[in-house]
Amino acid sequence: MKKFIALSLSMVAALSLAACGGGSTSDSGDKDEGGESSGKTEISAVVAQYGQNTADWWKGFEEDFEKDNQDIDLNVEVVSWNDIGQKVTTLISNNQAPDILNIDVFADYQADDLLLPAEDYVSEETYGKMYDAFLEQSDIDGTIWAIPDLASVRTMFYNKQILVDAGVEVPTTWDELTEACKKIKEKFPDVYPWGIDMTTDEGQAAFSYYVWNNGGDFTDADGNWTLNSAENVEAIEYAIGLVNDGYTNTDPANDTRYDLQDNFGTGKIAMLIAPNSLPTYIAENGNEVDYGIAPIPSNTGTSVAQGVMDRFMCFDNDYSDEELAAITTFFDYFYEDARYSEWVEMEGFLPATTTGGEALAAKDEAMAEWIDIVGSCKFYPTAKAEWADVKQGVINAEQNALLGESVQDQLDSLQSEIAP
Repeated sequence: MKKFIALSLSMVAALSLAACGGGSTSDSGDKDEGGESSGKTEISAVVAQYGQNTADWWKGFEEDFEKDNQDIDLNVEVVSWNDIGQKVTTLISNNQAPDILNIDVFADYQADDLLLPAEDYVSEETYGKMYDAFLEQSDIDGTIWAIPDLASVRTMFYNKQILVDAGVEVPTTWDELTEACKKIKEKFPDVYPWGIDMTTDEGQAAFSYYVWNNGGDFTDADGNWTLNSAENVEAIEYAIGLVNDGYTNTDPANDTRYDLQDNFGTGKIAMLIAPNSLPTYIAENGNEVDYGIAPIPSNTGTSVAQGVMDRFMCFDNDYSDEELAAITTFFDYFYEDARYSEWVEMEGFLPATTTGGEALAAKDEAMAEWIDIVGSCKFYPTAKAEWADVKQGVINAEQNALLGESVQDQLDSLQSEIAP
């Protein structure tokens, strides 16, 4: 999942999720075969592709929505995570921003005065369903600029049989993790003991896993950037050390999360940090693993899980009252409890609404455990306008470190760039 956009050019490199659409046209309306206006209100949405079923789900949603709201013409375009950033940037530059965008990031759009406050397009009933902790992730100066779509929790998964056969206990500390990797490698030379993704796709996630579990962070308590703190440098040096010692997949700069998940599903990776949707992903690919879930190993004694949240936002396209009402109707329809629960369950993520959480927890005890975890997660500082540059910056730092560059020098350079 990503920050899910006429925004500053700096954001282009960091975007990893949503996509096109085409701004609303308040005067033209949909055309019938004779070229006459049908009188329908047109709205567009660009949404991210989460999995193999995403496009079909949205196709069904669009059909149902238009059947139940015959005065609205909805156009939904599903775009892959790899393409959505550039797609949205192009639309914005051509003055064709979609009405609704599903992506992870929002701050740059807000900084460029491109978004409407959430209260302008979300009904009180729908807004009231959302977890406060999720809404707070889109708060800038007391205004909520985006609403949560869905969330995931990243924690450690491990192959039970591999650990048992290698005589390894589930590691909870970095020292224990290193020792476990050593024993697994000795017992199974063809198995990667630990998986690391420092790719352009999700290298910022790897950064957070290690720095948060070493007492570091992206910012301090006052919101000041602390990218080159001693804790952060030590954390990334530890991760790079696991790579250099041969305890991880051999190409962390190019092996994406999905590559790691595929290898875990086939027994080629013993341990990795992954989202709660990993079991669904493994099953969809025809694999079966006897896995366990555990806190991410920490160097501080307190494990920190990562929460990742994607968003919906609405561009300020100078709407008529009818268009704004249509957008409100879209969100009421999407977040209807049964429909929303179906969406979240289908994609294998966690709900962003209390009613959705209650429904899924009642249906699946395992889901209840994850919903409890998400309440104690840390999130990226996505409300800060510099986040897009920071995200790309930490990825670049990691990839250069993989090539032998100094972690300290890389993070010092990034810190001076972000907070001169």
